[in-house]
Amino acid sequence: MAKLFTEMTDSSLPEAYRTVDVNKAHKYRRWLAFAGPAFLVSVGYMDPGNWATDLAGGSQYGYALLWVILLSNLIAILLQTLCVRLGIATGRDLAQACRDYYSRPTALVLWFLCELAIIACDIAEVIGSAVAIQLLFGLPLPVGVLITGLDVMVLLALMRFGIRKIEAMILTLVATIFGCFFINLLWAKPDPAAMVAGLFVPTLPDHHALFVAVGILGATVMPHNLYLHSSLVQSRAFDLDDRGRGEAIRRSTWDTVIALGGAFFVNAGILVLAAAVFYRQGPVVDDLAQAHTLLAPALGGAASILFAIALLCSGQSSTITATLAGQIVMEGFLRIRIAPWLRRLITRGLAIIPSLIIVAGPGGGKTVELLTATQVILSLQLPFAVVPLLMFTSSRTKMGSFTSPKWMMIAGLIAIGLICTLNLGLVYQTAGIGLTAAVLLLCAGLIAWEIRHRRRAISAIGA
Repeated sequence: MAKLFTEMTDSSLPEAYRTVDVNKAHKYRRWLAFAGPAFLVSVGYMDPGNWATDLAGGSQYGYALLWVILLSNLIAILLQTLCVRLGIATGRDLAQACRDYYSRPTALVLWFLCELAIIACDIAEVIGSAVAIQLLFGLPLPVGVLITGLDVMVLLALMRFGIRKIEAMILTLVATIFGCFFINLLWAKPDPAAMVAGLFVPTLPDHHALFVAVGILGATVMPHNLYLHSSLVQSRAFDLDDRGRGEAIRRSTWDTVIALGGAFFVNAGILVLAAAVFYRQGPVVDDLAQAHTLLAPALGGAASILFAIALLCSGQSSTITATLAGQIVMEGFLRIRIAPWLRRLITRGLAIIPSLIIVAGPGGGKTVELLTATQVILSLQLPFAVVPLLMFTSSRTKMGSFTSPKWMMIAGLIAIGLICTLNLGLVYQTAGIGLTAAVLLLCAGLIAWEIRHRRRAISAIGA
């Protein structure tokens, strides 16, 4: 019988670590050899949670929140670029770096918060895939939720073929999503002037818009993607001297910009489609199935079918990357490797149970509102991943000559300040002073614990 728990090595995601030889490729093929990790990460930026927040934003506020998608995507590109630098320069993913640097209790808290974020993300993927299955095949939502549990077998089969095959499949799914929305946008004929205004004139029409905006932020800048990307870039077998690492950072950064640029057009396309078809012409969309139904009379039956196909591709592609992220997080923080099939069953089981309760409950029809709530959870966890990332990539001790330049760190500090401000504003608005104080106390407690831990360590060295 295969072991359920195995001894960990120091490599991140061992089955993929340095398996893609980039030195055999020449000229433009060399660029292609580095391309792939960011496209795996990019599917997390267009998963069903993004659909929910973008549909909610477009149907309620028209094009007004397009600037939130643009800002979120720029923040995502910056943070994922920092992940690239961390993974390539240090040979450690973000979870491993946290385990190495922080005390054991702090590392455990960070691991637990990240696992909650992965479960919230997985719930969004389960519900999104179940809705797509219902729309395409007429199966009830609870049945669709149970069917999504079978994708563990698909992932295990794919891992046998190597990371490049997974990247190729994900790229195909992303291209399908992009194509479906491009066609629907051509049929929807959005207002170009309103789109430009929405992109470059920041507005929040009312208090609820803050909830949707933070949901968009949480859906776009996903915390577990930071752990995932810092690991996936290590799948390339580049030269380990400064020249080789520098080239790997440069080429992987371009991979990130291109992949997340494509994700921006998909996210913006969802919101623009909702704004063009639903805003001021119909009810606020609070259900993915409702959006599918309303598209048919507005744009034709083919549009609603394309919507459902894209939704299914979105859910299935993002569930693969969430699984890989879960493995990386557990191995990195806890130095424990669980058999892949068991890890997948645990993750999916923790998502299926609450998903079944949600879709079978009285509010189960309002999938957009439910999915938006899961994305807010992701946003609340984001600072606990971003702050360590900024600390590590600004450290010359860890990064050497690849320490992030000052402009990048200043931009990162501005981004984390914005994220924290929006998060605290949302928590106060929706849950009151009690939960806001609890969040602040958790942050203060972790900081105080680490300061005390560092002082004790320094005192022990001096003694």
